[in-house]
Amino acid sequence: QVQLAESGGGLVQAGGSLKLSCTASGRRSAIYALGYFRQAPGKEREFVASISWSGTFTYYGDSVKGRFTISRDKAKNTIYLQMNSLKPEDTADYYCAAGSEAARLVETLEVRGQGTLVTVSQ
Repeated sequence: QVQLAESGGGLVQAGGSLKLSCTASGRRSAIYALGYFRQAPGKEREFVASISWSGTFTYYGDSVKGRFTISRDKAKNTIYLQMNSLKPEDTADYYCAAGSEAARLVETLEVRGQGTLVTVSQ
């Protein structure tokens, strides 16, 4: 079973930046695609970004393209989500996720973290 430990998140003003990190551990954790999805109160789950186990392929949701960057440190089995030019509509709980396919992370989701809150003020 894969375990995901998240860190980062918090309160930031619009236009600011935050960085989330997520470390995967456990058996076979190195071969999973990793990424994030988010969910705001009263809204549906939204895919944010994902990265393949090799780190070669990255995918982004339309609403974050050009502002967020996902990366992977294979030696540490950790991913990072650098979030720039944050907007109030980015406010949500962000969940680290592990799945079998980076291109379809939400659909192939196997494990998720406990979530971290990102709040972007006006």
